[in-house]
Amino acid sequence: MTLPAHHPMVDGRTSNSDLITALRGGTPRRTPVWFMRQAGRSLPEYRELREGTTMLDSCLNPAMASEITLQPVRRHKVDAAIFFSDIVIPLRLAGIGVDIVPGVGPVLSEPVRTAEQVAALPELTDESLEPIREAVALTVAELDSTPLIGFAGAPYTVAAYMVEGKPSRDHLGPRTMMHAEPEVWKALMDWAADASGKFLRAQVEAGASAAQLFDSWAGSLPLADYQQHVAPASVRTLDHVRDLGVPLVHFGTGTGELLTAMRDVGVDAVGIDYRIPLDVAAQRLGDTVSLQGNIDPALLFAPWPVLEAHVREVARRGEAARGHVMNLGHGVPPNTDPEVLSKVVELIHSL
Repeated sequence: MTLPAHHPMVDGRTSNSDLITALRGGTPRRTPVWFMRQAGRSLPEYRELREGTTMLDSCLNPAMASEITLQPVRRHKVDAAIFFSDIVIPLRLAGIGVDIVPGVGPVLSEPVRTAEQVAALPELTDESLEPIREAVALTVAELDSTPLIGFAGAPYTVAAYMVEGKPSRDHLGPRTMMHAEPEVWKALMDWAADASGKFLRAQVEAGASAAQLFDSWAGSLPLADYQQHVAPASVRTLDHVRDLGVPLVHFGTGTGELLTAMRDVGVDAVGIDYRIPLDVAAQRLGDTVSLQGNIDPALLFAPWPVLEAHVREVARRGEAARGHVMNLGHGVPPNTDPEVLSKVVELIHSL
């Protein structure tokens, strides 16, 4: 399968952009920067647009999702847009009862904990992904030469929500299931992998120039468990888009001990959280992948001289990597001053 002729990676709009160049290990004109969770709660224009609309409904309204995706590109002049969505959107589109409860996070109407429940999970159909394709197409038409990054939750994080039924601190449910009922666990992970993979593919086919898999909760696992019970499903997710030829990024939080295993699922770049320096990560990962990260979000609230020194230090350490995309080591906190983010982008572009 190849991408359509009007795709931004095929017609040349984004194929030589700084982001794509850095992800592939080339030399960009300047260090590209974007921020995880840049589309959202830190922007007053986002809060105004979302007024009276639930989170999942806003993700599934193509015009609104597109506008939210574009807002930070307009405001901060970042080098990429990240598709505004949520990791549980594939569950909602498949017909599973799930909602985002303000102040809590994703909550399922019924946790998935038995072999019978896993066997009865509905399949995510191609037709149900139409609002996603439409939102991406609307966005890409506005972005011109700025690449859009597609987005999906990694199967472990998705499955962890499904088993717990809500956010959890220690993820005991999924960590127990993978050992106590490995067949049930594998079936659930395969389902989550295919749902996230189809979700990602719809975005890339509709115009996304790169794709990032977020494994928010992988840091709860020891390396052996990750390699045996999680990595194969992440490979399966990415297999849905590999033939499309766009760069793939893998990010997790608290995953310093898992980095090589996360690289080995087959990606072009690994996102590094704020816990380990980029040059240390580069040493662990070698020169076959680029790195993304890893400004500490906490320092966005520090005095400017402190933040500036930190950003310069991150950029310096990033030089050890094959390629470096500047980002945060986690998402933009909701109470961040947007002016600070814009100033950080200006600084990075001046380096």
